Amino acid sequence: MKYNRKISFFLTCFLTSLFSVPPCLSQNNINTVISGVVADALTKEPLPAVSVILENTTVGTVTDNLGRYRIVTSATSYKIKFSFLGYEPVEEVISPGKNNVINAELTPKSFELNEITVKPGKITYRNKDNPAVEMIRKVIENKGINRKENLDYYSYSKYEKIVFSLSNIDQRFRSLNGFRKYQFIFDNIDTSRKDGKTTLPLYIKETFSDYYYRKNPRAVKEIIKADKTIDFGEYIDNRGFNANLEYMFQNINIYDNEIFFLTNKFLSPVATEAPLFYRFYIMDTTQVDNIECYKMFFEPRNPADFLFHGFLFITTDSSYAIRMIDMSFNKSINIDWVKDVRLIQEFDKSDRETWLLTRDEASVEFGLDQNLPGIMGTRVVSYNNYSINEPIADSIFKGMTFERSPDAAGKDQNYWNEVRIPPLSRQERNLYYNVDSIKKIPAFRRQMDLVMVLTTEFLNLGKFEIGPIGNFYSFNPVEGSRIRFGGRTTPEFNKSLYFEGFAAYGFRDREPKYNFTATYALNHKSIYNFPVKSIRLNYQYDTRIPGQKLDFFTGDNIFLSLKRGVNDKLFYNRTFSVEYMNEFENHFSFILGYKFTRQNPGGNLRFTTNENILQGPDIPALDISEAYIDLRYAPREEFYQGKLYRDPVPSKFPVLEFNYAWSPSGFHNDYNYHRFRFDLSRRMYFSIVGYTDILFEAGKIIGKVPYPLLFIHNANQTYSYQKNAYNMMNFMEFVSDQYISLNIDHSFNGFFFNKIPLLKKLKLREVATLKVLYGSVSNTNDPANDPSLFRFPVDENGVPLTYTLEKKPYVEASVGFSNILRILRIDVVKRLTYLNNPDVSSIGIRAKIRLDI
Repeated sequence: MKYNRKISFFLTCFLTSLFSVPPCLSQNNINTVISGVVADALTKEPLPAVSVILENTTVGTVTDNLGRYRIVTSATSYKIKFSFLGYEPVEEVISPGKNNVINAELTPKSFELNEITVKPGKITYRNKDNPAVEMIRKVIENKGINRKENLDYYSYSKYEKIVFSLSNIDQRFRSLNGFRKYQFIFDNIDTSRKDGKTTLPLYIKETFSDYYYRKNPRAVKEIIKADKTIDFGEYIDNRGFNANLEYMFQNINIYDNEIFFLTNKFLSPVATEAPLFYRFYIMDTTQVDNIECYKMFFEPRNPADFLFHGFLFITTDSSYAIRMIDMSFNKSINIDWVKDVRLIQEFDKSDRETWLLTRDEASVEFGLDQNLPGIMGTRVVSYNNYSINEPIADSIFKGMTFERSPDAAGKDQNYWNEVRIPPLSRQERNLYYNVDSIKKIPAFRRQMDLVMVLTTEFLNLGKFEIGPIGNFYSFNPVEGSRIRFGGRTTPEFNKSLYFEGFAAYGFRDREPKYNFTATYALNHKSIYNFPVKSIRLNYQYDTRIPGQKLDFFTGDNIFLSLKRGVNDKLFYNRTFSVEYMNEFENHFSFILGYKFTRQNPGGNLRFTTNENILQGPDIPALDISEAYIDLRYAPREEFYQGKLYRDPVPSKFPVLEFNYAWSPSGFHNDYNYHRFRFDLSRRMYFSIVGYTDILFEAGKIIGKVPYPLLFIHNANQTYSYQKNAYNMMNFMEFVSDQYISLNIDHSFNGFFFNKIPLLKKLKLREVATLKVLYGSVSNTNDPANDPSLFRFPVDENGVPLTYTLEKKPYVEASVGFSNILRILRIDVVKRLTYLNNPDVSSIGIRAKIRLDI
């Protein structure tokens, strides 16, 4: 299982474990539910974009492309009003606190608006001679003028607030057993939301910063002057948690052609090609803070595409600037866990006639079902103190793009009261106090300790933690049943010095294994906090499957013990290593190290040469001594720091890695060589058709080496889908001393399935992969040409089990479904080449847990 800790998953697990919420709850019995279909009274055709408002409230919605609407609210009202340009408005009586199904029919009328006549009859939408489309094209033509990036310089102050809350709370929910010790938190329920939903704030993060922009040469700089957040202590990696929040709620520029939101790319309603994908309707003229604007409704032509719907308010002057936008996306869009979304942006005119963003609000409700409690995430950003086209000193832009003032965490309450725009609500102010109170409750710590055991596989005992629990027992054909017990110290033991280790035993090979590691943090910070600067010593005796590299797992995890095919190849490695690691704030890092390994063959492996195969015993061990350097650059990388691994937050920026190892003569080496490896990974977004993860690798070995020192290509014989492994390749099936590879993994985000009714309802997503590996073994390292080299492994009948790739590449492809039951991905993997190798399967099914939005 991959612990991909996106915000929706983490909060769901956290709240479920904390409060023991049952999987099913009734709808809040005090809520009013109104739903139905609105149609043309003459043609009976459904009407999209009809405004549906509860009388004497601000609660409302608009109908979708099929004329459907649904409102769930705790606000009290006795009438609902339907209105649409060109039709007579209709009012209907509703029953508060009950389910109301109201289907309305609107009667057309004829009238003129700006010399455009709307007549009754069947609605036929087209772009040609459509005044709404002509207007949106004017907006598109003027984007370059209205974008603030067109300015030579600008700067502003920014206040940002992110709040996560429980939503849709009823009395039955509050009465659950898990809440008995937490009843005081319900005094903080907020019922003031315009949509009528009750919310209970649980998490808040505030940031105040200064932002600077220069057009030529382009440069940006953001200096965080103050930040403040809820702290759950050791239970949450606050930096990683906030990184995931920033990833989900990225800054939105409505004038961009593509908008990145909720880990997906959406086509903007003012993108160059927007008229091809959206319908536009002029609704009315209206005043927005005394500025006259055209009110325009827009919606997707295909409701299943990754597009928005909502309202644009466009200035009536010749600038065609966006004054305000209020939008959401169609509920037909296949975005996991998301129940509702609303995005609002407001622009104001500066002293120099430039429209600038002043307010940016995004709210997202997560949950399993509309009728169940969920989680509401809200991000509010206020921009003020604009300075326009005033030159900014070059010194401002030196250093990193993002910087944090040393005293950012120490600002007092008076400072925050001055910079908060708008001020915190009473519920938000109380939240800081409530969380401190919750942390002091013993039941909270017990419940969170259980959550940590289940999600991290470590049991925290204060200065020491035991784990990983998933490695306590495993099995394989060579070692038999294997038991392992281990743990490590925590920062409570010492913030600079860390120890970890384990002891293991195989009942078939009767070999004890062990590991001991000591790490010293040179910057006297936790080695689990970025950036790390440390020295690490390790001594270990353990087994390793050649060619197995797993995502988010160690090789002896119980969940991966069951493997397909023949699994009888192991190395027994006795290793001593010392390495120095240094990470920098710009996300460049390097590791300098030395490692000595004495390697013994295990299972079906033998170290035998053509020279001694008939004359003498096998060679018992191989001595390997390496000095190495690993370089890594991951610009703007953010991640969640887990107990064993860092879980990167996906980004459009590439990650580059370079590794060099040198095995010199005279250092207890059996062989001398140079090994180089390079890889480049990147995620690329393609708007409505999803995204692609690409991994390119290349490697080269210079020198004479036996097969254990060649590149043993990453195979997978488990039934878990491994993204960066060849899932139909056998362990140690292919080796090379030079290779290149390309791994393409594309997620369509339901682009096709959303157009198929049954699959659309299941919210399945399509995935496809292609993996190609070219490689070869030079004559120098081919045992067929040099009898002093170890022979490639063979089975008991002398049939070769390890091959080179000179003749053709290894290729495999897969297609699959993701988002099965919201958490599962299943791939059908097809191997396309080298089908005649022994113990090979040409097709297989692989599955993985995939927890993301």
